[in-house]
Amino acid sequence: MYDQAEPVRSIPKLPVSTPLAEPQVAILLSAYNGARFLPAQLASLLAQTHGSWRLYWRDDGSADHTPALLRAFAAGPAAGHVIEVPGRAARLGATRSFLSLLAALPSFGPPPDAVAFADQDDVWLPEKLARGLAALARQPADVPTLYCARQTLVGPALTYIGLSSPVLRQPRFPAALTQNIATGCTAMINRTAARLIALSRPPRTTLHDWWSYLVVAAAGGRILVDPAPAVLYRQHGGNLVGAPGTWFARALGALLRGPRPFMQVFRAHVAALADTPELLSSEAAAALATLAEALDSPPWRRLPALALAGLSRQTPLETLLFRLWFLLG
Repeated sequence: MYDQAEPVRSIPKLPVSTPLAEPQVAILLSAYNGARFLPAQLASLLAQTHGSWRLYWRDDGSADHTPALLRAFAAGPAAGHVIEVPGRAARLGATRSFLSLLAALPSFGPPPDAVAFADQDDVWLPEKLARGLAALARQPADVPTLYCARQTLVGPALTYIGLSSPVLRQPRFPAALTQNIATGCTAMINRTAARLIALSRPPRTTLHDWWSYLVVAAAGGRILVDPAPAVLYRQHGGNLVGAPGTWFARALGALLRGPRPFMQVFRAHVAALADTPELLSSEAAAALATLAEALDSPPWRRLPALALAGLSRQTPLETLLFRLWFLLG
């Protein structure tokens, strides 16, 4: 199950006219002080070749005119396609805000066929929804599935920077614990995955896209990686996360940060997943038990846990650093 040599699942480019029987997509947007870049993102939603979507949004305490922009969008060009989700006035932060939107979907009627996460500062390429839906449609509807794609990296004014790093190894569990490859601005999940994630109990330290990837992978679901870019991923200095850069830059950054920040998140993910055994595959449950026991042991007794098949990052150097942090953190 954890054969690292398996090639990444690729998705061929589809013609725009491919019939999809108009599946319904819920687009989730957590907004916070996004007025500078939000109009371009909203315009890119209107330009989608797949038009059967609804935008569910909540404002997370903006001090600018972000809510006014979204309400004008709902009253004007996207009339009938936008729903404001009410919530507490207190700021939740991006992760809790996105997951609260996901949890709120059942109160608005029948579940959508797919759910897409949207950031406020990107620009979606016109076929983004169509490509994601086509990929999800190839999988059994009762199997939790997450689709994600590469990104075209651009500057604040949408000037070209380059492509995001490719995914070199097939995403799976327990590799999902070591590294997030599912960039949230590209991620789409099917109805079964959405229901599964809504039942989970994420730790406060996680990110919504990483947690979604973890839950689907730990349930034995499918992770689909599109090698073609789906969005213009704007890098502007205020990104919540931003593009991770080259493998060498990622490894150097991890080395400079040291083991503590990474292992805090790693431990939180292991504990939170183990706390919902009913959502896990038997293989994932066994791997989590091994890891939990190792984390409660001195470093020299953690070595056997590193032999778990698939417990690695995308490159050998990153994997070496992960193993060092696992033993020390």
